Amino acid sequence: MSFFNSIGRSMQRAPRPPRRSTTPTSATFPSTESLPPSTPTSTSAPKPLYLCSPFVEAALVKGNFKTIVMLPKYADVMEWVAVNIFDFYQNLNQFYGVLAECCTQQSCPTMSAGPNLNYTWINQDRKSVQLPAPTYIDYVMTWVQNLLDDETVFPTKSGRDFSPNFPSTVKHVYRQLLRVFAHLYHAHYPQILHLRSEGHFNSLFAHFLAFGKEYELLEVKDIKGQPGAVVGVGALWEKWKEMGILES
Repeated sequence: MSFFNSIGRSMQRAPRPPRRSTTPTSATFPSTESLPPSTPTSTSAPKPLYLCSPFVEAALVKGNFKTIVMLPKYADVMEWVAVNIFDFYQNLNQFYGVLAECCTQQSCPTMSAGPNLNYTWINQDRKSVQLPAPTYIDYVMTWVQNLLDDETVFPTKSGRDFSPNFPSTVKHVYRQLLRVFAHLYHAHYPQILHLRSEGHFNSLFAHFLAFGKEYELLEVKDIKGQPGAVVGVGALWEKWKEMGILES
């Protein structure tokens, strides 16, 4: 289902988390051209643990996620998307908070998301720069929270409508949150296993993917990457489709 032609109304959201520090580079909503591009590196890696049994099957929710993401009866699609974006951000931010001590400038000098893939950030001079993963993620989370706190983007008061730009805005949000998921899977899945949280994290990510596909928030190229710069979780996306967890 696409919501790009829908007319939104106001919505109510849960209390917001404490405000993060101001991002020292482009923390405002970037244009399509300024979204961080990906650049390939030249390393190889064995089959990642998240694709191995039993970890790939670990989940809190059994079955297909289609029923979870469907628009509830009488619900406004803009409000439904907004509430789910807020929840995905909150849950991913909590996971990252637990893993943050393992994600340092020394352990993660780049925003890696695959054996041959690093994401780059567009700075204030409109130049593509490599950033350590914790810096990149902090920029993303700060930017998303600033959007969530902006009444013109995510209205919470009665009588306020969603902006006509809301669909394109949340597509950019989704792309950046996907990159955070991709890095955590690629670089920190052993720590997730150590915490015995693979079922929780897999279910959160599967829900995120199913919702993004249902409402056309994700591009396949962002999930799978490009030849020579493959996104690690792209293989997980394909595996879960084979298993019937996600729609083909």
